[in-house]
Amino acid sequence: MAVFFCTFTVETRWGVCYAEPIEKGVIMYILALNCGSSSLKYQVFDADTKRAVVGGNVEKIGLPDSFITQKYPDGTKQRKDTEMKNHDEALNVVLFMLREASIDMNEIGGVGHRVVMGGDKFASSVEITDEVMRTIDELSPIAPLHNPSALMGIVTAKQLLPNAKQVAVFDTAFHQTMPDYAYRYAVPGAWYTELGVRRYGFHGTSHLYVSKRAAKLLGKPADKCNLITLHIGSGASATAIKNGVSVDTSLGMTPLAGLTMGTRPGDVDPGVILYVMERLNLTPAQMQKHLNKDSGLMGLTECFVDRRDVESNRDTNDKCRLAIDMEAHNVKKYIGAYMAELGHTDALVFTAGVGENDDYLREKFCDGLEELGVKLDKEKNAAALARKGVDEMEISTPDSRVKIFMIATNEELVIVEDTIAIMNGTYNPNHLKMDYSFAK
Repeated sequence: MAVFFCTFTVETRWGVCYAEPIEKGVIMYILALNCGSSSLKYQVFDADTKRAVVGGNVEKIGLPDSFITQKYPDGTKQRKDTEMKNHDEALNVVLFMLREASIDMNEIGGVGHRVVMGGDKFASSVEITDEVMRTIDELSPIAPLHNPSALMGIVTAKQLLPNAKQVAVFDTAFHQTMPDYAYRYAVPGAWYTELGVRRYGFHGTSHLYVSKRAAKLLGKPADKCNLITLHIGSGASATAIKNGVSVDTSLGMTPLAGLTMGTRPGDVDPGVILYVMERLNLTPAQMQKHLNKDSGLMGLTECFVDRRDVESNRDTNDKCRLAIDMEAHNVKKYIGAYMAELGHTDALVFTAGVGENDDYLREKFCDGLEELGVKLDKEKNAAALARKGVDEMEISTPDSRVKIFMIATNEELVIVEDTIAIMNGTYNPNHLKMDYSFAK
């Protein structure tokens, strides 16, 4: 790709970032950014090998005790405690830390941004223009905890790395293949046409990645695979994938629906929300906080968000026992519903923090599904732990009609490959026709 830009200098209170013209055809690094409401995750990839060079996480943005932890491929970590009032300051610190890791700012040719909400406006990744930024901003009321921070990250990255191509990769894009009967709600039509009330789904880059890897493990073309992918972390979602594309997903218009999550409730009768708001005289902002921060495992146990804490107390704390049983109950309901929807299911896929590392919960999720052709191999399941270096593994018994996989997700690699393809002019908005390295 031919690129010629002007030199620029950015003064920061941590140092000076310099960028000079990128020589024709020279693109060394791609930076993947994931801006949360109070966090910023980042990874730098070598554009040629598509391997991560360095990455890290900024936490507690906006608080006095904010800090950054930078991680290296050999497992070493570097921590810096410094107050970062907003994402602008956080990204300045990130670039300073990258320079300390000998990453030349001149050699960052592209920045891929994870954007949670693209609505029905974006069915694929896109180069970021002023119009794209305006649309992301217009969609912020639907994702108030995520889109504004992503937009701040985009604005700052454009300022600090003006020579780099900026690309938006949307969580919702993968689910834009859902049929109308799956994404519509049975509410007044004007709510849909005028307010955009419909199911959008999230975690799309994760579901995309593991679906390609599952197809590879099955030895079948992606467009011939029917899968149920289960992204289970602090946030959680299930997706039904038919012939390689999303046809239904558990998260809805917002990331509150579906499975039980760390601090979010999953499916709940909307009448409950109205009843509680009226009885307690709650404002929408107060209810928003309760649903996003005080529900899920936190609401059930009244003290724990992390599944490890919930599990370790399940025998002595009945609230923890209840939380585990409810989560397993809800996951199994979605598995059964999606198996009915798909007609034929090739595999279940577990991914994300819990899905990759919690063999106890995976066993709970699969228990009792034997009549549906789902048979878990307990020994394989116990060994399939991403934290112990296992990236992917089949964990079903040899006679299981439906295969079961643990696949460690890699959303950053999807972001990087989409960014590189857009930079090179080889991007195909139909992900089934994209030449992803991880699908080979």
